[in-house]
Amino acid sequence: MSSNNGKIVLGVLAGLAAGALLGILFAPDKGSETRKKIIDKGEEAGDGIKEKINDLLNDLNQKIDAAKAKAREASTEASNS
Repeated sequence: MSSNNGKIVLGVLAGLAAGALLGILFAPDKGSETRKKIIDKGEEAGDGIKEKINDLLNDLNQKIDAAKAKAREASTEASNS
């Protein structure tokens, strides 16, 4: 996943969280029910963001590992020449 895709995903998640929060705030529920819904939605959004960050970090680690492997290959080729 590229950094632009990561930014788009995080932006979409933030928009969804904001929309859900506004929907809850304007719903005709008791205050205690509204607070519980806000907490639940916040936890869901936090979990989604954590998952996306982990995906981005895994992608970055794979790219770093690939770059290291290429550097090792180039070093080996250079020393064999």
